[in-house]
Amino acid sequence: MCIPSNSADFILQGVYLAVDLGGTNFRVCSVSLSGDTKFTLTQSKVAIPRSMMVSDSHTLFSFLAKQVEIFVKTHHADHFLEDPEHHLQLGFTFSFPVDQRAVNKGYLIRWTKGFDIADAIGKDVCELLQKEIDALGLPVKVAALVNDTVGTLMARSYESPGKSGTLLGAIFGTGTNGAYVEKLGKITKMTKPGAQVGEYNTSTGEMVVNTEWGSFDNVMKVLPDTVYDRQLDANSVNPGIQMFEKRISGMFLGEILRNAILGLKKDVGLFSTTEIPEDAPLNVPWSVDTSVLSYLEADDTTDLSKTKAVLEEQLGIPTAGLHTEEARAVKILVHAIGKRSARLSAVPIAAIVIATGKVKPSSVLRDIPIQKLSLLEQGIQAVKSAFSGNPPAAGVPTSPSVKSDKDKADTKEELDIIDIGVDGSVVEFYPGFEKYVRGALREVEELGVEGEKRIRMGVAKDGSGVGAALIALVAAKAAGVNIPSS
Repeated sequence: MCIPSNSADFILQGVYLAVDLGGTNFRVCSVSLSGDTKFTLTQSKVAIPRSMMVSDSHTLFSFLAKQVEIFVKTHHADHFLEDPEHHLQLGFTFSFPVDQRAVNKGYLIRWTKGFDIADAIGKDVCELLQKEIDALGLPVKVAALVNDTVGTLMARSYESPGKSGTLLGAIFGTGTNGAYVEKLGKITKMTKPGAQVGEYNTSTGEMVVNTEWGSFDNVMKVLPDTVYDRQLDANSVNPGIQMFEKRISGMFLGEILRNAILGLKKDVGLFSTTEIPEDAPLNVPWSVDTSVLSYLEADDTTDLSKTKAVLEEQLGIPTAGLHTEEARAVKILVHAIGKRSARLSAVPIAAIVIATGKVKPSSVLRDIPIQKLSLLEQGIQAVKSAFSGNPPAAGVPTSPSVKSDKDKADTKEELDIIDIGVDGSVVEFYPGFEKYVRGALREVEELGVEGEKRIRMGVAKDGSGVGAALIALVAAKAAGVNIPSS
């Protein structure tokens, strides 16, 4: 899909709907764009029942359409009284792999993030949603299909300070993925004889590429791997798929921690003096939320009282009989898992910055030696060492993660800035996440300290909703649709 890399190329005004199916929640919102990098947002959110995540396409999409109906009747009831042709334009953020053939047409390749609805595979998800919307008689048109990374890219471009365009939109939340602006001439797969491509406009000379980097290295040639990663993968709904995502994303970090704790409980007697109930979350697969890691990472109390409280409340490990050394051991694991996530997250960021020519690449391709001992393995060894009588320092940072940069002053020429929009609970709230991402970026030879400093990373708040609205605007304008002003 070709879109302008700088939102200033359009008059961005009007009211649009956006829906976001990106994980365990479904969000409906209306966005009023004022055209001056500002917007107002009205939204609602509902949890997707687990049963619907593994049901059938009609059950899921009729549920989604019903949420749209409730929202429109609550906030835009006037559209039920207008001309039937006066439809609200909707951007559909659908954060799963699709073969997108037009701005509002995309065929589902596979599910991720715990969804498993077989009859939807190979079908146009926009058509599935539009069919259910039409069945309810709603004045709503699915105008654009948007991946959440593309939405983040667009939202960041709309909101970004200064004159530089936004290069990359990245999600580090329940899942992970990125979309970036590429020159059409470099996308050679579209010009090969017999290439099966959809409709696209060439006027900008650029295209937004959805990388689907969550599936990087599914064959496991370079990614770090531990027995706990393998356990997680084997017990997931999509074994052997999304292997990169399974090492860095919010949906999986809690399960990695749970597996590691259980492994050390068996190997070195962690929590051996504590009676843990059989039905405790620690013993239930997929029951430990990544927020647990954030709380533990941020605990700076000398007696680790906050960590102990979280272990009891969230993992079901009673504080009675719980030793401070055991709480510290869990913090070591948390730190290793979180730091590994952040450093791996720097890999695709660096790759895109280099591949798009934003920094000068090395003249010689180098074989970079892979550190044989992963960060998680180091954490495991540290815990084992601690229980052998040599406790290491916890080394847990408490620095905040990525913050809004509205008040930041530019320290370099604006055109030298490499602007990146990010969104997701991990990058926004996990303590120290940006610090470790930037540390890894500085270690990339092509970037170094100066290259890393050029990267301006800002949270594109509500990126999936605002970005979807922006793309719905572009699609509606291209189709000659009259946009309502309120």
